[in-house]
Amino acid sequence: MRFLAFITVAIALVYPVNGQTCTCESNFEWVKKTFEENDAGFQHIIDKKGQGAYNIHNQLMLEKVKTAETLTECTDLLLEWLKFFRSGHIGIQRLTTTNNAFAPETYKIDFVQFEEYINEKKEADFEGIWTTGISKIGIKKDGDSYVAFIMESELETRNPEDVLLRIIQDGDKFKTISHHNIGDPILIGKNNIQFEGMNTLKRLNPVFSEDPVFEKHYQSILSRNPYMEELNATTLYLRIPSFHIESKPAIDKILADNKDIILKTENLIIDLRNNGGGYSVSHSGLLPFLYTNPRRVTGIEFLSTELNNRRSLEYSTNPSFDENTRQWYKSNYDKLQSRLGEFVNLSDNEIFIQRYDTVYKYPKNVGIIINKDCASATEQFLLNAKQSKKVKLFGTSTFGMLDVANMYYVDSPCKEFTLHYCLSRSLGLPEMSIDDFGLQPDFYLDKTIPQHKWVDFVNEILNQ
Repeated sequence: MRFLAFITVAIALVYPVNGQTCTCESNFEWVKKTFEENDAGFQHIIDKKGQGAYNIHNQLMLEKVKTAETLTECTDLLLEWLKFFRSGHIGIQRLTTTNNAFAPETYKIDFVQFEEYINEKKEADFEGIWTTGISKIGIKKDGDSYVAFIMESELETRNPEDVLLRIIQDGDKFKTISHHNIGDPILIGKNNIQFEGMNTLKRLNPVFSEDPVFEKHYQSILSRNPYMEELNATTLYLRIPSFHIESKPAIDKILADNKDIILKTENLIIDLRNNGGGYSVSHSGLLPFLYTNPRRVTGIEFLSTELNNRRSLEYSTNPSFDENTRQWYKSNYDKLQSRLGEFVNLSDNEIFIQRYDTVYKYPKNVGIIINKDCASATEQFLLNAKQSKKVKLFGTSTFGMLDVANMYYVDSPCKEFTLHYCLSRSLGLPEMSIDDFGLQPDFYLDKTIPQHKWVDFVNEILNQ
Protein backbone atom coordinates (compact mmCIF):
# COMPACT_ATOMS: atom_id res chain seq x y z
CA MET A 1 0.00 0.00 0.00
CA ARG A 2 1.14 3.52 -0.56
CA PHE A 3 0.01 7.10 -0.26
CA LEU A 4 -1.38 8.75 -3.36
CA ALA A 5 -1.17 12.49 -3.83
CA PHE A 6 -4.33 14.55 -3.36
CA ILE A 7 -4.36 16.82 -6.38
CA THR A 8 -6.69 19.73 -7.04
CA VAL A 9 -6.19 21.65 -10.26
CA ALA A 10 -8.61 23.18 -12.71
CA ILE A 11 -7.32 24.23 -16.12
CA ALA A 12 -8.33 23.31 -19.63
CA LEU A 13 -6.82 20.07 -20.83
CA VAL A 14 -5.74 21.16 -24.31
CA TYR A 15 -2.14 22.21 -24.98
CA PRO A 16 0.60 21.68 -27.58
CA VAL A 17 3.52 19.32 -26.94
CA ASN A 18 6.25 18.69 -29.49
CA GLY A 19 4.15 20.12 -32.29
CA GLN A 20 1.02 18.08 -31.52
CA THR A 21 -2.18 18.88 -29.67
CA CYS A 22 -2.53 16.78 -26.53
CA THR A 23 -5.96 16.16 -25.11
CA CYS A 24 -7.43 13.61 -22.76
CA GLU A 25 -9.05 11.99 -25.79
CA SER A 26 -5.73 11.61 -27.62
CA ASN A 27 -4.15 10.12 -24.50
CA PHE A 28 -7.11 7.76 -24.12
CA GLU A 29 -6.81 6.52 -27.69
CA TRP A 30 -3.08 5.89 -27.19
CA VAL A 31 -3.64 4.00 -23.91
CA LYS A 32 -6.42 1.93 -25.48
CA LYS A 33 -4.43 0.99 -28.59
CA THR A 34 -1.21 0.24 -26.70
CA PHE A 35 -2.99 -1.91 -24.13
CA GLU A 36 -5.04 -3.83 -26.70
CA GLU A 37 -1.99 -4.67 -28.77
CA ASN A 38 0.51 -5.45 -26.00
CA ASP A 39 -1.04 -6.45 -22.67
CA ALA A 40 -0.82 -10.18 -22.05
CA GLY A 41 -4.11 -10.24 -20.13
CA PHE A 42 -6.24 -8.28 -22.60
CA GLN A 43 -7.73 -11.16 -24.59
CA HIS A 44 -8.38 -13.24 -21.47
CA ILE A 45 -10.78 -10.57 -20.15
CA ILE A 46 -12.43 -10.08 -23.55
CA ASP A 47 -13.09 -13.82 -23.69
CA LYS A 48 -14.41 -13.73 -20.13
CA LYS A 49 -16.59 -10.59 -20.26
CA GLY A 50 -17.43 -10.52 -23.96
CA GLN A 51 -16.73 -8.12 -26.82
CA GLY A 52 -20.14 -6.51 -26.37
CA ALA A 53 -19.41 -5.49 -22.79
CA TYR A 54 -16.05 -4.11 -23.88
CA ASN A 55 -17.64 -2.05 -26.67
CA ILE A 56 -20.14 -0.54 -24.24
CA HIS A 57 -17.32 0.22 -21.77
CA ASN A 58 -15.33 2.01 -24.49
CA GLN A 59 -18.33 4.05 -25.59
CA LEU A 60 -19.18 5.18 -22.06
CA MET A 61 -15.56 6.00 -21.23
CA LEU A 62 -15.04 7.98 -24.43
CA GLU A 63 -18.04 10.16 -23.57
CA LYS A 64 -16.52 10.87 -20.16
CA VAL A 65 -13.05 11.48 -21.60
CA LYS A 66 -14.38 14.12 -24.00
CA THR A 67 -15.65 16.16 -21.03
CA ALA A 68 -12.41 16.02 -18.99
CA GLU A 69 -11.16 19.50 -18.19
CA THR A 70 -8.15 18.77 -16.02
CA LEU A 71 -5.22 16.39 -16.07
CA THR A 72 -6.47 15.08 -12.74
CA GLU A 73 -9.80 14.08 -14.26
CA CYS A 74 -8.05 12.51 -17.22
CA THR A 75 -5.76 10.47 -14.98
CA ASP A 76 -8.73 9.02 -13.11
CA LEU A 77 -10.62 8.26 -16.32
CA LEU A 78 -7.69 6.43 -17.88
CA LEU A 79 -7.35 4.35 -14.73
CA GLU A 80 -11.11 3.72 -14.69
CA TRP A 81 -10.86 2.39 -18.25
CA LEU A 82 -8.02 0.06 -17.23
CA LYS A 83 -9.97 -1.28 -14.24
CA PHE A 84 -12.26 -3.08 -16.71
CA PHE A 85 -9.48 -5.63 -17.06
CA ARG A 86 -8.18 -6.11 -13.51
CA SER A 87 -7.48 -4.25 -10.29
CA GLY A 88 -3.73 -4.90 -10.06
CA HIS A 89 -0.62 -5.07 -12.24
CA ILE A 90 -1.89 -2.10 -14.22
CA GLY A 91 -1.51 1.62 -13.74
CA ILE A 92 -1.32 5.16 -15.02
CA GLN A 93 1.49 7.25 -13.60
CA ARG A 94 1.42 10.97 -14.26
CA LEU A 95 4.72 12.37 -15.47
CA THR A 96 6.12 15.74 -14.47
CA THR A 97 6.68 17.81 -17.58
CA THR A 98 7.87 21.33 -18.34
CA ASN A 99 4.93 21.86 -20.69
CA ASN A 100 2.27 22.39 -18.06
CA ALA A 101 1.85 23.52 -14.49
CA PHE A 102 -0.05 20.56 -13.10
CA ALA A 103 1.18 19.96 -9.57
CA PRO A 104 -0.08 18.50 -6.30
CA GLU A 105 -1.85 20.73 -3.81
CA THR A 106 0.58 22.06 -1.24
CA TYR A 107 0.11 23.21 2.33
CA LYS A 108 2.31 26.14 3.27
CA ILE A 109 3.52 25.74 6.82
CA ASP A 110 6.62 26.51 8.87
CA PHE A 111 7.89 23.08 9.95
CA VAL A 112 9.81 24.46 12.96
CA GLN A 113 6.78 26.29 14.32
CA PHE A 114 4.61 23.25 13.62
CA GLU A 115 6.92 20.96 15.62
CA GLU A 116 6.94 23.45 18.52
CA TYR A 117 3.13 23.50 18.45
CA ILE A 118 2.93 19.69 18.34
CA ASN A 119 5.30 19.35 21.31
CA GLU A 120 2.77 21.16 23.50
CA LYS A 121 -0.08 18.71 22.83
CA LYS A 122 -1.42 16.89 25.87
CA GLU A 123 -4.17 14.75 24.32
CA ALA A 124 -3.96 12.23 21.48
CA ASP A 125 -5.85 13.00 18.28
CA PHE A 126 -4.95 13.07 14.58
CA GLU A 127 -2.62 16.05 14.96
CA GLY A 128 1.02 15.13 15.13
CA ILE A 129 4.07 13.99 13.22
CA TRP A 130 3.77 10.47 11.82
CA THR A 131 5.70 7.97 9.72
CA THR A 132 4.81 5.33 7.15
CA GLY A 133 8.33 3.92 7.33
CA ILE A 134 9.44 5.78 4.21
CA SER A 135 7.71 9.14 4.64
CA LYS A 136 7.45 11.63 7.49
CA ILE A 137 3.91 13.01 7.59
CA GLY A 138 2.53 16.07 9.38
CA ILE A 139 -1.16 16.31 10.29
CA LYS A 140 -2.49 19.71 11.35
CA LYS A 141 -6.02 20.79 12.15
CA ASP A 142 -7.06 23.57 9.79
CA GLY A 143 -10.58 24.86 10.31
CA ASP A 144 -13.00 21.93 10.26
CA SER A 145 -10.55 19.44 8.79
CA TYR A 146 -7.18 17.84 9.44
CA VAL A 147 -4.61 18.27 6.64
CA ALA A 148 -2.01 15.54 6.09
CA PHE A 149 1.12 16.74 4.30
CA ILE A 150 4.62 15.52 3.49
CA MET A 151 7.49 16.70 5.70
CA GLU A 152 10.18 14.30 4.42
CA SER A 153 10.09 11.33 2.08
CA GLU A 154 12.41 8.82 0.46
CA LEU A 155 10.07 8.71 -2.55
CA GLU A 156 11.12 10.91 -5.46
CA THR A 157 7.46 11.61 -6.25
CA ARG A 158 6.82 13.14 -2.81
CA ASN A 159 7.94 16.67 -1.96
CA PRO A 160 7.74 18.63 1.31
CA GLU A 161 4.35 20.36 1.77
CA ASP A 162 2.57 18.06 -0.73
CA VAL A 163 -0.96 17.41 0.58
CA LEU A 164 -1.83 13.73 0.86
CA LEU A 165 -5.41 13.93 2.13
CA ARG A 166 -7.81 15.66 4.49
CA ILE A 167 -9.76 14.22 7.40
CA ILE A 168 -13.18 15.60 8.36
CA GLN A 169 -15.57 14.72 11.18
CA ASP A 170 -18.93 13.24 10.16
CA GLY A 171 -21.08 12.81 13.24
CA ASP A 172 -19.24 10.56 15.65
CA LYS A 173 -16.94 9.23 12.91
CA PHE A 174 -14.14 10.60 10.77
CA LYS A 175 -13.93 10.42 6.99
CA THR A 176 -11.09 10.77 4.52
CA ILE A 177 -11.34 13.36 1.77
CA SER A 178 -8.99 12.39 -1.04
CA HIS A 179 -8.94 12.33 -4.80
CA HIS A 180 -8.31 8.60 -4.56
CA ASN A 181 -10.17 5.72 -2.98
CA ILE A 182 -8.68 5.74 0.50
CA GLY A 183 -10.63 4.40 3.45
CA ASP A 184 -11.62 6.28 6.55
CA PRO A 185 -9.13 6.72 9.42
CA ILE A 186 -9.23 4.96 12.76
CA LEU A 187 -7.04 6.07 15.66
CA ILE A 188 -5.87 2.81 17.21
CA GLY A 189 -4.58 3.29 20.69
CA LYS A 190 -2.91 6.68 20.97
CA ASN A 191 0.01 6.40 18.58
CA ASN A 192 -1.26 4.70 15.41
CA ILE A 193 -3.70 5.57 12.61
CA GLN A 194 -5.08 2.84 10.36
CA PHE A 195 -6.50 3.73 6.92
CA GLU A 196 -8.11 1.16 4.68
CA GLY A 197 -6.04 1.02 1.50
CA MET A 198 -3.07 2.88 2.97
CA ASN A 199 -0.07 2.34 5.18
CA THR A 200 -0.57 2.45 8.92
CA LEU A 201 0.81 5.67 10.41
CA LYS A 202 2.92 5.49 13.56
CA ARG A 203 3.24 8.61 15.68
CA LEU A 204 6.70 10.12 15.92
CA ASN A 205 5.79 13.17 17.96
CA PRO A 206 4.35 13.63 20.50
CA VAL A 207 4.44 10.02 21.68
CA PHE A 208 1.86 9.22 24.35
CA SER A 209 1.96 6.44 26.92
CA GLU A 210 0.60 3.35 25.19
CA ASP A 211 -0.45 -0.22 25.89
CA PRO A 212 2.61 -2.39 25.07
CA VAL A 213 0.45 -4.77 23.01
CA PHE A 214 -0.19 -1.99 20.48
CA GLU A 215 3.47 -1.02 20.37
CA LYS A 216 4.60 -4.56 19.65
CA HIS A 217 2.00 -5.01 16.92
CA TYR A 218 2.86 -1.83 15.07
CA GLN A 219 6.55 -2.41 15.44
CA SER A 220 6.09 -5.53 13.33
CA ILE A 221 3.61 -4.05 10.86
CA LEU A 222 5.71 -0.94 10.22
CA SER A 223 9.01 -2.78 10.03
CA ARG A 224 10.73 -2.33 6.67
CA ASN A 225 13.14 -5.19 7.29
CA PRO A 226 12.52 -8.89 7.92
CA TYR A 227 13.30 -10.28 11.34
CA MET A 228 12.83 -13.39 13.46
CA GLU A 229 12.11 -13.75 17.16
CA GLU A 230 11.17 -16.50 19.61
CA LEU A 231 7.60 -16.25 20.88
CA ASN A 232 7.97 -19.17 23.26
CA ALA A 233 9.81 -22.47 23.58
CA THR A 234 7.72 -24.05 20.80
CA THR A 235 7.10 -21.17 18.37
CA LEU A 236 9.24 -18.87 16.22
CA TYR A 237 7.91 -15.71 14.56
CA LEU A 238 9.24 -14.56 11.17
CA ARG A 239 8.13 -11.18 9.85
CA ILE A 240 8.68 -10.53 6.10
CA PRO A 241 7.23 -7.16 5.00
CA SER A 242 8.40 -7.42 1.37
CA PHE A 243 9.78 -9.82 -1.22
CA HIS A 244 11.49 -7.02 -3.17
CA ILE A 245 14.82 -8.09 -4.60
CA GLU A 246 16.57 -5.80 -2.10
CA SER A 247 15.08 -7.90 0.73
CA LYS A 248 16.53 -11.21 -0.47
CA PRO A 249 19.96 -10.89 1.22
CA ALA A 250 18.33 -10.05 4.57
CA ILE A 251 15.82 -12.91 4.29
CA ASP A 252 18.55 -15.39 3.34
CA LYS A 253 20.76 -14.22 6.21
CA ILE A 254 17.97 -14.66 8.77
CA LEU A 255 17.30 -18.19 7.53
CA ALA A 256 21.01 -19.08 7.53
CA ASP A 257 21.70 -17.59 10.97
CA ASN A 258 18.67 -19.28 12.52
CA LYS A 259 18.65 -22.57 10.62
CA ASP A 260 19.57 -24.66 13.65
CA ILE A 261 16.84 -23.23 15.87
CA ILE A 262 14.25 -23.39 13.07
CA LEU A 263 14.95 -27.10 12.63
CA LYS A 264 14.57 -27.67 16.38
CA THR A 265 11.36 -25.67 16.92
CA GLU A 266 7.95 -27.23 16.49
CA ASN A 267 6.02 -24.22 15.19
CA LEU A 268 6.80 -21.38 12.80
CA ILE A 269 4.62 -18.30 12.20
CA ILE A 270 5.37 -16.35 9.00
CA ASP A 271 3.73 -12.91 9.02
CA LEU A 272 3.27 -11.62 5.44
CA ARG A 273 0.68 -8.92 6.11
CA ASN A 274 0.91 -6.00 3.66
CA ASN A 275 3.60 -7.81 1.64
CA GLY A 276 2.77 -6.62 -1.87
CA GLY A 277 5.23 -8.96 -3.58
CA GLY A 278 8.47 -8.42 -5.42
CA TYR A 279 10.50 -11.28 -6.91
CA SER A 280 10.01 -15.02 -6.49
CA VAL A 281 13.74 -15.50 -5.99
CA SER A 282 13.43 -13.61 -2.69
CA HIS A 283 11.39 -16.38 -1.08
CA SER A 284 13.22 -19.33 -2.63
CA GLY A 285 15.31 -19.92 0.52
CA LEU A 286 12.22 -20.28 2.68
CA LEU A 287 10.52 -23.06 0.71
CA PRO A 288 12.83 -25.95 1.76
CA PHE A 289 11.82 -25.47 5.41
CA LEU A 290 8.15 -25.99 4.44
CA TYR A 291 8.64 -28.94 2.11
CA THR A 292 6.75 -32.21 2.60
CA ASN A 293 5.98 -33.40 -0.93
CA PRO A 294 6.67 -32.41 -4.57
CA ARG A 295 5.05 -29.11 -5.56
CA ARG A 296 3.48 -28.33 -8.91
CA VAL A 297 4.16 -24.81 -10.22
CA THR A 298 2.31 -23.48 -13.25
CA GLY A 299 4.42 -21.88 -15.98
CA ILE A 300 3.87 -18.63 -17.88
CA GLU A 301 3.92 -17.46 -21.48
CA PHE A 302 4.91 -14.09 -22.95
CA LEU A 303 3.03 -12.09 -25.57
CA SER A 304 5.52 -11.35 -28.34
CA THR A 305 5.26 -7.83 -29.81
CA GLU A 306 7.89 -5.37 -30.94
CA LEU A 307 7.18 -3.18 -27.93
CA ASN A 308 7.14 -6.02 -25.39
CA ASN A 309 10.30 -7.65 -26.70
CA ARG A 310 12.17 -4.42 -26.19
CA ARG A 311 12.56 -5.29 -22.51
CA SER A 312 14.55 -8.46 -23.26
CA LEU A 313 16.69 -6.52 -25.73
CA GLU A 314 17.41 -3.81 -23.16
CA TYR A 315 18.33 -6.41 -20.54
CA SER A 316 20.63 -8.18 -23.00
CA THR A 317 22.93 -5.14 -23.00
CA ASN A 318 22.50 -4.11 -19.36
CA PRO A 319 25.98 -3.81 -17.77
CA SER A 320 24.47 -4.57 -14.33
CA PHE A 321 23.94 -8.20 -15.40
CA ASP A 322 26.66 -10.76 -15.83
CA GLU A 323 27.48 -12.15 -19.28
CA ASN A 324 25.43 -15.34 -18.82
CA THR A 325 22.35 -13.36 -17.85
CA ARG A 326 22.76 -10.98 -20.77
CA GLN A 327 23.08 -13.92 -23.15
CA TRP A 328 19.99 -15.51 -21.64
CA TYR A 329 17.96 -12.36 -22.33
CA LYS A 330 19.39 -12.14 -25.84
CA SER A 331 18.29 -15.72 -26.49
CA ASN A 332 14.82 -14.88 -25.17
CA TYR A 333 14.66 -11.83 -27.42
CA ASP A 334 15.58 -13.84 -30.51
CA LYS A 335 12.97 -16.49 -29.68
CA LEU A 336 10.26 -13.90 -29.08
CA GLN A 337 11.09 -11.96 -32.24
CA SER A 338 10.78 -15.12 -34.31
CA ARG A 339 7.14 -15.50 -33.20
CA LEU A 340 5.68 -11.99 -33.26
CA GLY A 341 1.98 -11.84 -32.42
CA GLU A 342 2.04 -15.14 -30.52
CA PHE A 343 2.22 -16.23 -26.91
CA VAL A 344 5.59 -17.85 -26.28
CA ASN A 345 6.53 -20.21 -23.45
CA LEU A 346 10.23 -19.45 -23.05
CA SER A 347 10.89 -22.50 -20.90
CA ASP A 348 8.82 -24.96 -22.97
CA ASN A 349 7.43 -26.41 -19.69
CA GLU A 350 3.80 -25.92 -18.77
CA ILE A 351 4.21 -27.34 -15.26
CA PHE A 352 7.33 -27.41 -13.10
CA ILE A 353 7.71 -30.06 -10.41
CA GLN A 354 9.72 -28.82 -7.44
CA ARG A 355 11.46 -31.46 -5.33
CA TYR A 356 13.90 -31.21 -2.45
CA ASP A 357 16.13 -33.93 -1.05
CA THR A 358 15.08 -33.44 2.57
CA VAL A 359 11.80 -33.31 4.48
CA TYR A 360 12.59 -31.68 7.81
CA LYS A 361 10.85 -32.94 10.95
CA TYR A 362 10.66 -29.36 12.24
CA PRO A 363 9.00 -26.99 11.87
CA LYS A 364 6.08 -29.35 12.25
CA ASN A 365 3.35 -26.70 11.92
CA VAL A 366 3.62 -23.50 9.87
CA GLY A 367 1.03 -20.73 10.13
CA ILE A 368 1.25 -18.01 7.47
CA ILE A 369 -0.60 -14.76 8.24
CA ILE A 370 -2.07 -12.99 5.20
CA ASN A 371 -4.40 -10.11 4.39
CA LYS A 372 -5.84 -8.26 1.40
CA ASP A 373 -2.57 -6.44 0.75
CA CYS A 374 -0.66 -9.64 -0.02
CA ALA A 375 -0.20 -9.74 -3.79
CA SER A 376 1.84 -10.78 -6.81
CA ALA A 377 5.03 -12.69 -5.87
CA THR A 378 3.65 -13.14 -2.35
CA GLU A 379 0.65 -14.96 -3.80
CA GLN A 380 3.00 -17.12 -5.86
CA PHE A 381 4.82 -18.03 -2.65
CA LEU A 382 1.50 -18.90 -1.00
CA LEU A 383 0.48 -21.13 -3.92
CA ASN A 384 3.73 -23.04 -3.45
CA ALA A 385 3.66 -23.07 0.36
CA LYS A 386 0.07 -24.21 0.77
CA GLN A 387 0.84 -27.44 -1.08
CA SER A 388 2.84 -28.51 1.99
CA LYS A 389 1.09 -30.64 4.59
CA LYS A 390 2.69 -28.45 7.27
CA VAL A 391 1.15 -25.16 6.16
CA LYS A 392 -2.09 -23.39 7.03
CA LEU A 393 -3.04 -19.84 6.00
CA PHE A 394 -4.55 -17.46 8.58
CA GLY A 395 -6.19 -14.07 8.00
CA THR A 396 -8.27 -12.75 5.11
CA SER A 397 -8.24 -13.28 1.36
CA THR A 398 -5.30 -11.84 -0.58
CA PHE A 399 -5.44 -9.10 -3.23
CA GLY A 400 -5.60 -11.27 -6.35
CA MET A 401 -2.82 -10.04 -8.66
CA LEU A 402 -1.04 -12.95 -10.28
CA ASP A 403 -2.71 -14.15 -13.51
CA VAL A 404 -0.81 -11.64 -15.60
CA ALA A 405 2.60 -10.39 -14.54
CA ASN A 406 6.04 -9.13 -15.60
CA MET A 407 5.05 -5.48 -15.67
CA TYR A 408 6.42 -3.11 -18.29
CA TYR A 409 6.25 0.66 -18.55
CA VAL A 410 5.92 2.94 -21.57
CA ASP A 411 5.53 6.72 -21.79
CA SER A 412 2.76 8.37 -23.78
CA PRO A 413 3.65 10.36 -26.93
CA CYS A 414 2.71 13.56 -25.10
CA LYS A 415 5.01 12.63 -22.19
CA GLU A 416 2.24 13.13 -19.64
CA PHE A 417 1.61 9.54 -18.55
CA THR A 418 3.38 6.23 -18.11
CA LEU A 419 1.21 3.21 -18.86
CA HIS A 420 1.87 0.13 -16.70
CA TYR A 421 0.83 -3.18 -18.23
CA CYS A 422 1.94 -6.85 -18.30
CA LEU A 423 4.01 -8.98 -20.63
CA SER A 424 3.08 -12.51 -19.47
CA ARG A 425 0.10 -14.59 -18.43
CA SER A 426 -0.28 -17.78 -16.41
CA LEU A 427 -0.67 -21.06 -18.24
CA GLY A 428 -3.25 -21.93 -15.60
CA LEU A 429 -5.82 -19.59 -17.17
CA PRO A 430 -8.76 -19.75 -17.29
CA GLU A 431 -9.19 -22.72 -14.94
CA MET A 432 -7.00 -21.41 -12.11
CA SER A 433 -7.67 -17.68 -11.95
CA ILE A 434 -6.36 -15.62 -9.02
CA ASP A 435 -6.90 -12.03 -10.18
CA ASP A 436 -9.62 -10.05 -8.37
CA PHE A 437 -10.42 -13.08 -6.18
CA GLY A 438 -7.24 -13.73 -4.27
CA LEU A 439 -6.30 -16.76 -2.21
CA GLN A 440 -8.53 -17.76 0.68
CA PRO A 441 -7.22 -18.48 4.20
CA ASP A 442 -7.71 -21.83 5.90
CA PHE A 443 -8.55 -19.92 9.09
CA TYR A 444 -10.55 -16.74 8.46
CA LEU A 445 -9.71 -14.11 11.09
CA ASP A 446 -12.88 -12.03 11.24
CA LYS A 447 -13.31 -8.50 12.52
CA THR A 448 -14.04 -9.68 16.05
CA ILE A 449 -10.35 -10.62 16.29
CA PRO A 450 -8.37 -7.33 16.40
CA GLN A 451 -5.36 -7.30 14.11
CA HIS A 452 -2.99 -6.75 17.00
CA LYS A 453 -4.15 -10.13 18.35
CA TRP A 454 -3.70 -12.13 15.13
CA VAL A 455 -0.26 -13.45 16.06
CA ASP A 456 -1.51 -14.58 19.47
CA PHE A 457 -4.46 -16.33 17.81
CA VAL A 458 -2.22 -18.21 15.36
CA ASN A 459 0.21 -19.06 18.15
CA GLU A 460 -2.62 -20.55 20.21
CA ILE A 461 -3.90 -22.66 17.30
CA LEU A 462 -0.45 -24.01 16.45
CA ASN A 463 0.22 -24.94 20.06
CA GLN A 464 -3.07 -26.70 20.71
